[in-house]
Amino acid sequence: MVSYGVFLPVGNNGWILSTTSPQYEPTFALNRSIVERAEHYGLDFALAMLKYRGFGGETQHWNSTIDPLTLMAGLAPLTSRIKLYATVSPLSYNPIVVAKMAQLIDEMSGGRFGLNLIAGWNRSEYAQMDAWPGDDYYGYRYDYLTEFTQILLTAWEMGRVTFHGEHFDIEDCEVLPKPVGHIDLISAGSSPRGRRFVAEFADYHFGAGGDAASVARSNAALRTESEHLGRVPGSFATSLLVIGDTDADAARKAEFYQQGTDLQAVANMVGEYSNDTTKDGSSAAVAESHRADVSPFYGGSALIGSPQTIADHLNAIAAVDGTAGVMLTFDDFTEGLERFGTEVMPLLDHLTAAPKG
Repeated sequence: MVSYGVFLPVGNNGWILSTTSPQYEPTFALNRSIVERAEHYGLDFALAMLKYRGFGGETQHWNSTIDPLTLMAGLAPLTSRIKLYATVSPLSYNPIVVAKMAQLIDEMSGGRFGLNLIAGWNRSEYAQMDAWPGDDYYGYRYDYLTEFTQILLTAWEMGRVTFHGEHFDIEDCEVLPKPVGHIDLISAGSSPRGRRFVAEFADYHFGAGGDAASVARSNAALRTESEHLGRVPGSFATSLLVIGDTDADAARKAEFYQQGTDLQAVANMVGEYSNDTTKDGSSAAVAESHRADVSPFYGGSALIGSPQTIADHLNAIAAVDGTAGVMLTFDDFTEGLERFGTEVMPLLDHLTAAPKG
């Protein structure tokens, strides 16, 4: 079975950099509505990213964002079944503080909370608040995240941490109460070093977008990195959906968004991602996808079509070996999620539960 989830719009205008796509601010009310509808339709999880600085341009893309940990703390008692993931960076928080926050949100949710761990590669986000260690961090960021994660796991398991590493020095630190159960970890590392981190610590890999062939390549690379450790985390593919009444109707919508591409915001985004000196990771892949084709869709691609066409694409992705879930974004989160729940989900194979109308 494959889980389906929603990648929440915690940044303004979501995942389309365009003047002609739906324009909105990220609010608690909007994200609450999305998560409640996702839970109603039987989706399995919701994930909120972390972003501290946007890409500007005419749309001021992602210049407005809301905090993922606070968001999930608010959503925890308002939901009953859906899994909630918040993104954290080791450059933003002390690991002991994260361990404490995660324990409480997990309790508030009844054991439905998890973390998406990122190393924090974007210099402009962290330099503006005096949290950037220097450009050599690009080279050792996963070593830093590894120590951060080791401290988290020890805190949750033991309730007390002594850790003397290269980057953290913690002596007899009390971290009680302990979580009641296991707190899942996700990570999106796609460089060899990033995949090794995923293989060692993550329950799930925040993997590739695009078509089934792209997902298969990403899953195979993770399997190669993981098998010798005796564990292969499942992968969450990502898909941006543009749903129309027909394929032609969806294509017209996508072309309308393409015509409004915020070229300055896209250029700024590519510039930010290009600062990452790790040239075989996810940031390099995003930058290259937008250089090759100036697309308004984050990551350079979207699944565009009628409900049947969308379902066919998603069924192909779900059938790829290693796919544990598919994380969805929409051109219009309100309309798109409703159409997904009522028109696409009944056509999907591999669901964890029967869809609700």
